[in-house]
Amino acid sequence: MEAAGWQVARFCDKTAVVVCGVGNNAGDGLAAARHLRSWGKLGAVCCVDESRLRGSAAHELDVLRKLAVEVSSELYLDDAGLVVDAMFGTGLWRAPEGRFAEWIRIINESGKPVVAIDVPSGLDADSGVAYAPTVRASVTVTLGLPKPGLIKADGPRVSGDVWVADIGVPWEAYEAIGVHAGRHLFAKRDIVRLEDTL
Repeated sequence: MEAAGWQVARFCDKTAVVVCGVGNNAGDGLAAARHLRSWGKLGAVCCVDESRLRGSAAHELDVLRKLAVEVSSELYLDDAGLVVDAMFGTGLWRAPEGRFAEWIRIINESGKPVVAIDVPSGLDADSGVAYAPTVRASVTVTLGLPKPGLIKADGPRVSGDVWVADIGVPWEAYEAIGVHAGRHLFAKRDIVRLEDTL
């Protein structure tokens, strides 16, 4: 999460409002918020339900609290030059509902640029199906390796400019689960355009 948050924060060239869900994607967003705070670029942090954060994501929340960063349970984008979308990551398999869907609609209607973490919230990371609603990202920072859904079906339409970021996973770890990542993907840069990985 530390590496993911740092990579995402680097793409925020304006004051950012970080919008978090309840899983590991939220943890990446909270880590990004900490870096943005250090760089004077954090507008606000909003979380759908912080009581549901667990493990590393809950740890990232605790660290932010120790830095006196308030995490709101209400979504407001008034302080946003851009939005960091940290609601859903790779595990989504159905349409967002409830507050998640409401917040996605508000983000899309705001007209503000969006930096999505891993995949835009509402996009199926495997099939590329964009459920209703799905965040329309300006930039997607996908972590470790490209997700298939970014290049299939609706993926290109909602993902914006896609970058693949190194988060320190060794190539052997991918090989061990049958994913052939190659040793040289990040040999020259720690972040590369999606088209350069295909």
